[in-house]
Amino acid sequence: MKFSKTTTVLAALAFSLSWALPASAAKALDWPQIEAQAKGQTVYFNAWGGGEAINAYIAWAAKEVQARYGVTVQHVKITDAAEVVKRVQTEMAAGRTTDGSVDLMWVNGENFRNLKSNGLLYGPWAEALPSWGLVDLKKPVRSDFSVPTEGFEAPWGTAQLTFIANKAVTPVPPRSAAELLTFAKANPGRVSYPKPPDFHGTTFLKQLLLNLTPAPALLQQPVTPQAFASATPALWAYLDRLHPSLWRAGIAFPASAAAMHRMLADGELKMSLTFNPNEAANLIASRQLPSSAYSFGWTQGTIGNVHFVAIPANARAKAGAQVFANFLLSAPAQAHKADTRVWGDGSVLDVSKLPPDLQALMRNKAPGALTESVPTLAEPHASWVEALETEWLKRYGAR
Repeated sequence: MKFSKTTTVLAALAFSLSWALPASAAKALDWPQIEAQAKGQTVYFNAWGGGEAINAYIAWAAKEVQARYGVTVQHVKITDAAEVVKRVQTEMAAGRTTDGSVDLMWVNGENFRNLKSNGLLYGPWAEALPSWGLVDLKKPVRSDFSVPTEGFEAPWGTAQLTFIANKAVTPVPPRSAAELLTFAKANPGRVSYPKPPDFHGTTFLKQLLLNLTPAPALLQQPVTPQAFASATPALWAYLDRLHPSLWRAGIAFPASAAAMHRMLADGELKMSLTFNPNEAANLIASRQLPSSAYSFGWTQGTIGNVHFVAIPANARAKAGAQVFANFLLSAPAQAHKADTRVWGDGSVLDVSKLPPDLQALMRNKAPGALTESVPTLAEPHASWVEALETEWLKRYGAR
């Protein structure tokens, strides 16, 4: 599929650093200057590399940006963004304040919080991108796991926890934590979840916590020992009942959601999970799942968020990173990404502002994709992630 350059763009100013200055000394440059400065730069984009559709999309976007703007994008495939955060911290501590190895990174809320609170991000820049004018401000694009973004990261997609099953094997799926427990006991060894701190495994823990805690309001505030002690006992009691019925009796866990998809295809598991409501459609199209696979959510809702890209304070190619981020946010790139034949990742744009052909493309649903309306539950504050993972590993990780 070929798109022409985005024509629906708002004129805007963007911010860039003089490469010899710290982030606090940013000066305003207009967008043509940023594009001119970006030409010839190489952007090292550190992003999760565990999905074939995602990798193919990033390769497509890199090719487009090279052709349009003369910017080279190298996809550095990672498995854990926390390791990239550590690398940025190490480089800055070693005095590499202008020649870091990471120019742009795909971050989640926990890692964004760590980077921002330690002054490791360049910005603000995101809301000065020309493509920002198309963003749907009704989506949580200015908050990441309850942490204000303040222009230090740019949104580029939406996601929601979604479960996948095979209708030939599981015609009626569990639609709550209580039903999942009953289902697991009725199907011993056929249910599991990825081992935290895998992203999908931790997201599943947060989903259970949101459903089970008697104090959900606490989850929207920074975690404290007292809040943790009040909010989590129901979660641990539930897992203690669930684990004996899981795959390998809850002593071992799948390494990733991708591993669970393969186990679902092989009949080893009766359910898998994803953070992309369209992933099952992609897996059916690539013949990794049977045509009888389908997606479903829980009646009371599933956890969802917006995902972002950010520029480290010591990035070399800050201009190139902004140009690539702006393209990822553009109407052509968002429409291409939303196509279930490509990736099927949800858009952060206000679809009503787009041309009819792009609107139709974004609303296209392929067989296997989530078609039912599932309420979106807000992410807990980012500080809960490490606390949950640490306690989970203490209780279950050493078995």
